[in-house]
Amino acid sequence: MISVYGSSGRLAASLIFTFVSVFVLCEYVIYYPVILRCSWPHIETVNSHLPLRALFLSDTHLLGAIKGHWLDKLRREWQMERAFQTSLWLLNPEIVFILGDVFDEGKWSSSQELYPPLGPDVLQNANIRHPSHVLPLHLPRCPESSEVLLHPCSMQTCRQKMTKQKLERFEKVFNVTSARILTIKGVNFLLVNSVALHGDHCPICQRVEKELHKLSHALNCSIQSEQHYDQCKNTESFASTAPVLLQHYPLYRVSDAMCTGIDAAPLDERYQLFQERYDVISKNASKKLLWWFKPRLILSGHTHHGCEVLHENLYPEISIPSFSWRNRNNPSFILVIKAQVLFTLMPFQSTYCLPWNANGEVL
Repeated sequence: MISVYGSSGRLAASLIFTFVSVFVLCEYVIYYPVILRCSWPHIETVNSHLPLRALFLSDTHLLGAIKGHWLDKLRREWQMERAFQTSLWLLNPEIVFILGDVFDEGKWSSSQELYPPLGPDVLQNANIRHPSHVLPLHLPRCPESSEVLLHPCSMQTCRQKMTKQKLERFEKVFNVTSARILTIKGVNFLLVNSVALHGDHCPICQRVEKELHKLSHALNCSIQSEQHYDQCKNTESFASTAPVLLQHYPLYRVSDAMCTGIDAAPLDERYQLFQERYDVISKNASKKLLWWFKPRLILSGHTHHGCEVLHENLYPEISIPSFSWRNRNNPSFILVIKAQVLFTLMPFQSTYCLPWNANGEVL
């Protein structure tokens, strides 16, 4: 009888040990070897001045209380949190940009439902340089050297349900505006709310376009101040370099047919024609942005797939894939240092599931 109980106890202990081991492997350890394969692009430094290290991701689509199932929300957001925190820990970026569609139900949710993690305690205890830029992915454990910025268009299908009140609510909570230039270590980042560029006289469109024109004039004055001194009096001063354009919607392109690589759209989606003002911004708005700012790099999201495009044979654009496993089997983010870009893949969902499936078969 004792041997029977002893065998049962050893079996139970083995099963518990196996379950705990698989849990630790899949929910913690798996992110480290995958992300450790990545490193910052090598750049020759001048006078020992280290260039800015920036991490970009997009389309997290954090689930809400209306359509989001609690188990799906728990699983997906845990996966994103672990990938995000591991990336911050191993790669130590100086700044993180999140290019829109942060929330999945921003068009329906109340302020209390949308921003519950952003209470005074969270903001007060957040270990980042500007606590007002906190993403609800448990960032209080963010390294002190990292700053997190949200893109102005951060609610799913924000174009269709965008109102002045919702925009003001988001700008107030996250301390962002629909058009601004942020200069860090001599790099000009132009943040644009691309839903305000459709030219259909929406409540925010005229204000944002006016602000963009003002920023364009100020930036051109900073680059060519000696040549146009009289026209540039009393204008805001920026670093004298072309900006990196950041927006949620990509600039106009016909489709993803030219896109290749492991993070590109599936073949059955790659040749679907894009709709202006829904999948990409309009031709006219794209031409305006390129004409006004002549960006050295354009980064966007929205399509959930990766793509590299060269506009007018001069202006490179990179669309960043979704950061969520709900949208892709192989989510990813990118590292940028002095306009040098490196795509970084997270664990494949199919790979992540293998140990759990094997453990289930054993049980």
